[in-house]
Amino acid sequence: MLKYIKIYTFIIITSFVLYSCNLYRPVDAKKFPPEPEKRVAKNIEEGRGFRLMDGISKKNNVGSFEFANANPLWRASLDVINFMPLLSVDYGGGLIITDWYSGENNQDSIKLTIQFLSNEIRSDAVEVKMFKKNCPSQDDCIVKDNSNASITNEIKIAILTKAAEFQNDTTQKNTKKYRVKTN
Repeated sequence: MLKYIKIYTFIIITSFVLYSCNLYRPVDAKKFPPEPEKRVAKNIEEGRGFRLMDGISKKNNVGSFEFANANPLWRASLDVINFMPLLSVDYGGGLIITDWYSGENNQDSIKLTIQFLSNEIRSDAVEVKMFKKNCPSQDDCIVKDNSNASITNEIKIAILTKAAEFQNDTTQKNTKKYRVKTN
């Protein structure tokens, strides 16, 4: 019995404190629109609530990525390396890691890591790293960072070229042709 009295006392005191601190405010449903979008807009106008990650701006939109198939760099990268198996793809982090790939020669394999530094189609927007694995026997493998090889630069140029083509195609699709009436 004493236990129930303590619980009721706690509930009454808590409700009194919350009511007196003006944390609980009865809301008139007529004052707020029923559509969620309008309620959110009204709350933002009145300065109520908060948004996570709002107001954090990064220079040149670095780290701010669009949806994957709307991003020409992302699409171009996947198109250029479509012959390689993918190990890990993290669109939010802007990272593509391929699995080890060996063509005709089973002793040599390559692995690519493509990191996106920006959404803009520029030469410094994509970083390509290549690792080369040489396995003369199954127990003896040597892995080297081969990022300075000319093939990484060729892959980067192919990605940027393909991304520019995708961007140009998208721009041409989205432009409207206007007719000018002449008298």
